[in-house]
Amino acid sequence: MRAEKKKYDVIVIGGGASGMMAAARAAERGRAVLLLEKNATVGRKLDITGGGRCNITNAEFDKHAFAKHYGTAEQFLYSPLSQFGVQDTFDFFTKRGLPLVVQARKRAFPETEKSPDVTGVMKKYLTDTGVVVMTKAAVLGLTVEGDRISEAKTAEGSFSADAFVIATGGVSHPETGSTGDGFKWLIQLGHTVQAPTPTIVPLKVSEKWAKLLAGTSLPLMKITFFADGKRAFSKKGALLFTHFGLSGPLILNAASEVAELLKHNDVTATIDMYPDTDFAALERQVIEKIDVNKNKNFRNVLADIAPNGLAKALMKLLALPDSDVKAHSLTKEERKRLIHILKGAPLTISGLMGFDRAVISDGGVPLTEIDTKTMHSLKVENLYLTGDVLHINRPSGGYSLQLAWTTGYVAGNSV
Repeated sequence: MRAEKKKYDVIVIGGGASGMMAAARAAERGRAVLLLEKNATVGRKLDITGGGRCNITNAEFDKHAFAKHYGTAEQFLYSPLSQFGVQDTFDFFTKRGLPLVVQARKRAFPETEKSPDVTGVMKKYLTDTGVVVMTKAAVLGLTVEGDRISEAKTAEGSFSADAFVIATGGVSHPETGSTGDGFKWLIQLGHTVQAPTPTIVPLKVSEKWAKLLAGTSLPLMKITFFADGKRAFSKKGALLFTHFGLSGPLILNAASEVAELLKHNDVTATIDMYPDTDFAALERQVIEKIDVNKNKNFRNVLADIAPNGLAKALMKLLALPDSDVKAHSLTKEERKRLIHILKGAPLTISGLMGFDRAVISDGGVPLTEIDTKTMHSLKVENLYLTGDVLHINRPSGGYSLQLAWTTGYVAGNSV
């Protein structure tokens, strides 16, 4: 759609989750709204969110408990979450014909488990409220007069408004258009912009044995990270081995802490494959299994001892040949080494995967430069900021999209 006029009450730059929410809510209040989107369609990143299933929010309905998941941003988020919180998200989509279901770790998805259905609800909200949506309209720059933005410049011409919302996203999934455009403008407007890092992202490891396990998962394990040999922190849960290292929700949510460690330290890790069994008890179980099967090849016995799919890699860690080693021939030292590996398989963390594999990145404007009661900039008189342009560390599990719905609604309700 091409814009029929050049002057609007509100211009929203960016047609992602928070931008669509801000634009439609502002229009619902009677504002004349233009939404400028660089892609050929709005909601492109939303369409692929959650592996195409769209983790809309997290079903933690207490705003204080919910806000704790955002670390240092917690205190800034009570007010916006009071205006549009988790229950409001459930109500919003349910009333529009898309009920939500709650799954493991309180993650909420559309009942259809199809991300495009969420995008469809938001597109209809834009249409129903009369937002003028202009796609393939990359903003080339902003015109500033005094401490106000006067217009947004595009290849189709310049458009002016009384107020502007920057909802251009961060830099995760750059193929969807999230290339950090807004950060450049915000610096020019006088805002501080924290450099982004991929905060929810898989980890790279050096060891070949781990890469051999690509596609294998451990449903329950404990991983402990060490900085220059000193224990830093542990996490317990599910882990997925990949061709480059480690992934899965637990690893993704540890990435920001690992990134901090990597800045100044060599980072290693150990994987405890039996976190609920102590060393002595596990040793007794292993001895019993070996005694019962002493004449069998140890490789086959190990398949019964080790978590599913890990036997071959463990043979390599033990430096044993793949075949012809009988269970009864395993030495006491080799048996002890096996227990140590099962309780602490060693890994070297060589880095984080980049923004192209990041679920979410942080970076952006510190919340100290925003009135989070309205999402109004404290630097520019007629500017509002939403979603991923804000510097907030967001864990996976629905917390990022809830932030988009919340900040988008608050900005649209205030602008």
